[in-house]
Amino acid sequence: MESRPKSTFFSFFVEETNDIVQKIRARRSQFYSLREKLSLVIHSFSRKEKMLFGSFLVVAAISAIAIFSLVSQSYMVTEPAYGGSFSEGIVGTPRFINPVLALSDSSSEKDLVELIYSGLLRAGANGELKPDLAEKYVISEDNLEYTFTLKKNLEWSDGKPITADDVVFTIQTIQNPAIRSPKKSSWDGVTVEKIDTDTIKFALKRPYAPFLENLTIGILPKHLWGDLAPEQFVYSSYNNNPIGSGPFKIKTITQNNSGIPESYTLEPFEKFALGKPHLGNITLRFYPNYEALIAGYKSGEVSSLAAPSPENVMNLKNSGNYIKATPLPRIFSVFLNQNQQQLFVDKTVRKALDTAVDKDKIISDVLLGYATKIDGPLPPGVVGSLEDDSASTASADERIGSAKNILLKDGWKLNAKTGVMEKAVKKKPTQTLQFSLAISQDEELKKIAEMMKKDWEKIGAKVEIKIYEEGDLIQTVIRPRSYDALLYGEIVGRDPDPYSYWHSSQRFNPGLNIALYANVTTDKLLEKAREESDRDKRSDLYQKFQKEVMRDDPAIFLYSPNFIYLLPNNIQGVNLSGMAVLSDRFVNANQWYARTQKVWKIFAGTK
Repeated sequence: MESRPKSTFFSFFVEETNDIVQKIRARRSQFYSLREKLSLVIHSFSRKEKMLFGSFLVVAAISAIAIFSLVSQSYMVTEPAYGGSFSEGIVGTPRFINPVLALSDSSSEKDLVELIYSGLLRAGANGELKPDLAEKYVISEDNLEYTFTLKKNLEWSDGKPITADDVVFTIQTIQNPAIRSPKKSSWDGVTVEKIDTDTIKFALKRPYAPFLENLTIGILPKHLWGDLAPEQFVYSSYNNNPIGSGPFKIKTITQNNSGIPESYTLEPFEKFALGKPHLGNITLRFYPNYEALIAGYKSGEVSSLAAPSPENVMNLKNSGNYIKATPLPRIFSVFLNQNQQQLFVDKTVRKALDTAVDKDKIISDVLLGYATKIDGPLPPGVVGSLEDDSASTASADERIGSAKNILLKDGWKLNAKTGVMEKAVKKKPTQTLQFSLAISQDEELKKIAEMMKKDWEKIGAKVEIKIYEEGDLIQTVIRPRSYDALLYGEIVGRDPDPYSYWHSSQRFNPGLNIALYANVTTDKLLEKAREESDRDKRSDLYQKFQKEVMRDDPAIFLYSPNFIYLLPNNIQGVNLSGMAVLSDRFVNANQWYARTQKVWKIFAGTK
């Protein structure tokens, strides 16, 4: 085919371009013509017609905007926004903001540790454990080795990288007897080994089913702590101004004239392994006692209270706050020391004292319903818990009558002069139903003790209540087992291991068997259960253990308490399910929020 000459092609292109330009000009001329015509029409309107036309345009514009808004709303969702603040009052001043040294599971130290530090695992909703610093973990078939792999690009809040060295250092520090870590017993017999920069292996001498709970312990930065001698550990400034990898980091610390911290304000740590927190800051303010804390809340110094008494929370509830409550895996019981008080060797006495106590009244009148009645050593909701089949319709008189009959049938008689039950024993002095009850200064426990004393007096018992400061109760009463009866609470935990509380080997300090209970059958059940990895089989073992304990009546099991949280209305996203200790209220603090925003559905959750 013969090609068109170059000059002819150029002429053709110019002609076509001119045609297009002429068409555009014609259309633009038509537009201007239409605009001019519209202008002429509007100018021809009377004043009234112009006002009507203007109103029509306004209504049309508003309608268009409203329709667009409605359509937009149907395609938008509300989600948390960054910013806002939260403040809470706490009794007690932190000394060791350090996961290795923090002394109590219900202290200001543990609260700050939970917010500032991360573990390999973190407790999630309903108490399940999820990876935090860890990317994944593998358990060997014999349940003796646990291999963890760290996530990539982890950082401390000072910008230094997190490696396997930090994990190994933390665990070995806990295991060092010179450090005197309260967590040491949880790590006895465990070997920790660095495989490579991102991999750590834990080796156990024998299977231990709840071992993964240990891996929620906060990890310390070796580059800050590694050069300290054990005797220097408690004096490090990082105990008060810590560097961690948790959801928040320290922003400011306020102190009084004596240099004692009055508050810590924390800000989000953007490199937190589970994502940047929503709250702009969290302030924890410290008070010397509970009365000062309540006064601080009423004055507006803080907007939140953790674990207020049921009575106080009802008095403080108003339209500006709300109450969240959840069961705690704890039990409160009266532990009967058969070694010190010979009276309690008699199972009949133990049974009568248990029968006389009105547990329902304790829960309704003292705890205002924020508790669950129990009859065994494990609280409801944990592995091995028993269904509550203890519902009773017996009146107070019937209950006291039953308790009296238990004693009378066993040979006890009421001394008309003293009003106290007595029992003659061959070749021994006459037994008197008389004992003491040790408690802490906690106001709730005082009320409960007084209620039980009245119940016991009705069946002919003489009871002396002995009140101690918490520190003295532990040091001079519990550790040397120097009490007749003891009203006390035990933290059972999410994944229970009641071995420490009920195995016969734990009857004396530092063991926690404060009932001084010894039973060969339960010992074997506890030993087998803590090595059983199958949850259903372990649950069956714990149920058998509970039934055996309940037959022996070594303690008077009272209730499992609820954790109560008083929060301002603007703080949302708080999830308390699965709490084991009070500091667990902060395990999902990175998901709390005080502000919200509207976003298109396709952009939701993309931050």
